[in-house]
Amino acid sequence: MIKFNSSGKQYWGTRLMRILLSAITVAIIVFFLPRNSGPQFRYDIGKPWMYSSLIAKFDFPIYKTDEAIKEERDSMTQNFEPYYNFNPKVEQENVEKFLHKYHNGIPGTKGNYVAIIADRLHRLYQTGIISTPEYSTISKDTTNRIRLVQGKNATSVEITCVYSTMTAYEQLFTDPILAAQRQTLQRCNLNEYIQPNLIYDQERCETERNDLLSTIPLASGMVLSGQKIIDRGEIVDDYTYRVLNSFEKETKRRSASVAAIPSTIAGQVVFVGVLILLFTVYLGLFRKDYFEKPRSISLLYTMITIFPVLVSLMMDHNVFSVYVLPFAIAPIFIRVFMDSRTAFISNVTMVLICAAAVKYQYEFIIVQLVAGLVAIYSLRELSQRAQLFKTALLVTVASSVVYFALQLMQDNSITSMDHTMYKYLIINGILLLFAYPLMLVIEKTFGFVSNVTLIELSNTSKDLLRRLSEVAPGTFQHSVMVSNLAAEVANKIGAKVQLVRTGAMYHDIGKMKNPAFFTENQVGVNPLDKLPRLEAAQIVISHVTEGLKLADRYNLPSIIKDFIATHHGTGKAKYFYVAYKNEHPDEPVDDSLFTYPGPDPFTREQAILMMADTVEAASRSLTEYTEENIANLVNRLIDQQVNEGFFKSCPITFHDIAVAKQVIAERLKTIYHTRVSYPEIKKRNRR
Repeated sequence: MIKFNSSGKQYWGTRLMRILLSAITVAIIVFFLPRNSGPQFRYDIGKPWMYSSLIAKFDFPIYKTDEAIKEERDSMTQNFEPYYNFNPKVEQENVEKFLHKYHNGIPGTKGNYVAIIADRLHRLYQTGIISTPEYSTISKDTTNRIRLVQGKNATSVEITCVYSTMTAYEQLFTDPILAAQRQTLQRCNLNEYIQPNLIYDQERCETERNDLLSTIPLASGMVLSGQKIIDRGEIVDDYTYRVLNSFEKETKRRSASVAAIPSTIAGQVVFVGVLILLFTVYLGLFRKDYFEKPRSISLLYTMITIFPVLVSLMMDHNVFSVYVLPFAIAPIFIRVFMDSRTAFISNVTMVLICAAAVKYQYEFIIVQLVAGLVAIYSLRELSQRAQLFKTALLVTVASSVVYFALQLMQDNSITSMDHTMYKYLIINGILLLFAYPLMLVIEKTFGFVSNVTLIELSNTSKDLLRRLSEVAPGTFQHSVMVSNLAAEVANKIGAKVQLVRTGAMYHDIGKMKNPAFFTENQVGVNPLDKLPRLEAAQIVISHVTEGLKLADRYNLPSIIKDFIATHHGTGKAKYFYVAYKNEHPDEPVDDSLFTYPGPDPFTREQAILMMADTVEAASRSLTEYTEENIANLVNRLIDQQVNEGFFKSCPITFHDIAVAKQVIAERLKTIYHTRVSYPEIKKRNRR
């Protein structure tokens, strides 16, 4: 029986995770990739055919262009005669309503105006009345006609032969008899008795219109099997362009009619699988640590997956150009949250996979690779909006220049170039600016912390830091000085400056619970002196656990909490530990009661903070600030930390530690420099 130890289980677990990630990524991408079988050609009107002679292998129609079909549809729709049903009940109801209201005559008139108006209303209704909005739409062209449906008969009449509700009302007063009493009759609100009696028949109109549009032929001509379509070097004109388009459409239609396309799917699986495998191998060889961080591996495979899916959907639905997609966002995010080499490899993998879905693969790959490289080079850290604006501008310019160069190599003529692509590249640059707000989405989704967030957290007007400055001003000043020291060290050794600066600002927030028990907040009296050594040690040690509680309450990122937990590592509160042992020489001492909970630092930035914090605090106890005293203090304390093994779990080198010693010592000499004593003028004795 074969037995695996814990390291073996971890090894196989990591390998299984890699396989699953790769398989899931390949499956998702291949599922969305368009199933394009048959040859993929690149051609444009006015350009020579770059391939060998193309012979039709089957009969296919020459489809009309979408513009031509739309023009025919618009023309036929414009000449379409809408159907209106004649409704006799409308006349009957309105005339009866009028007669009922004025059965005693119309006040202010002499004669039988009621009968005259009823007769004129009858004539209007017999001619036909349409609602004013519909009439206005149809009568824009006075030659337009409608079909009046009465029973089973449909009569075509010009729109000018019927009335709208408005023109019918005006027609009443063109009668000489009624015109003489216009002012009196207008008070009767005769428009209330004029309603549309020609009702639009929507169902019949839609049926007739669809039947009419279905008669428009989608093709004009045929290409027979064996017929030559185009030969190498021939110029692609409008007709040939339509033939080539028709050939591609028919090829795609024939492929879609097949129940399955195993060869196409197999090719896509192999193509995508090889690229994902190479990317996974890169991570396994050079970035094993990313497999240990779910947030890192999730971001990487998500970025590689999402853009091929978007490109496939855009190609399937023919919406816009794929060049409007800001592909450079992926390497920007990976560069900001991880490293530049991984950003480049991810960008290459993503672009090559996307190329499987696009038509003009060569120019797509070149333009997007250049855009990704420019984005990586120009944006090392995203901490200000101006940086992203500059990157978006550089990406747009670089993409446009490269595309222009490709056109020059192919066309040799500036006047004949297609300039629509530059519009898409400009839109791409504008969309690239959305990387700034999307940064917050990435942080919340994958658990990263960007420099933007770190800068916001290090603002001393933030609630927690402002409270620290008020409750424990000495601790606040200590944190500021440690922050400056650590940041300078990080800058010298190439660590993350903003991260260590922000972590240092929060590392001692736990002292806010009992600020008077810490020397930097005391004025002469130390309450710890009156307490037992063990109890005093517990109070001092508790500032770590209290700091973590505060961090949870204020929702600080976990990367900042790590600075709080590790800035003392698993060291001891030595003053109280030694004092207790001296006071109880014959008793066994439980070291854990005097030990900080830890853990020890596991990043370079945490190690830098531990060194800066220890030295800055101890430097306050020096009786004389000379260069020798400061250098001896720095070397002694940091060497002691190294000897006690606090830095075994973090990737900091001896060279980094040596540089840190030098930087901290020089910085402390500057802080605690002594002024030169100015001489005084000696007074002469007057005789």
